[in-house]
Amino acid sequence: MNSDMRILVVQEDTEKAQHIIDALSEAGWHDVQALSDISFLKNSIQSFDPDIVLIDMENPDRDTLEHISMVSDTRSRAVAMFVDQSDSDLTRAAMNAGLSAYVVDGLKMNRIKPVLETAIARFQIMRQMRSELDAAKQALTDRKTIDRAKGILMRQRSLSEDAAYKLLRKAAMDQGRKVIDVAQALVTAADLLI
Repeated sequence: MNSDMRILVVQEDTEKAQHIIDALSEAGWHDVQALSDISFLKNSIQSFDPDIVLIDMENPDRDTLEHISMVSDTRSRAVAMFVDQSDSDLTRAAMNAGLSAYVVDGLKMNRIKPVLETAIARFQIMRQMRSELDAAKQALTDRKTIDRAKGILMRQRSLSEDAAYKLLRKAAMDQGRKVIDVAQALVTAADLLI
């Protein structure tokens, strides 16, 4: 558990918000701010830049979930939501919105620490998976660009695929650039000439 995390508590009842802050403090988290009006969520997130947003609401609707997802930037921080009741459609919408935890049956003070730790762990796993997916997509895009550049060299200079790649690699080394950068420049130049 990282006790240096900044936590934003969203709870319209200030007394209940204070109980949550006290429970977080007992759990070892001290950099906590409370927000009583969810319409100011975006501004609070921009000014406080929390690591995790803890939202305690009775009955959110789908629009509220989408709003929370957009302004909380669920790709950048964990978001845990506690609700009093829900249905399967709303639960699915919460997960699709990117919430790290969606806990039905309200917020129980003795569950705050394990739920937040789980939300943080789930967020980190999801962030790692997104990062790996983005890297894989970029590698595929780069591979396609390099293949296209090789194709251009093969046609223009009557080279084999291996010879075209060696030429790209040599040009990259000579210029102190990456192979993908040389390939992209070649593809761009070829597009201009067509």
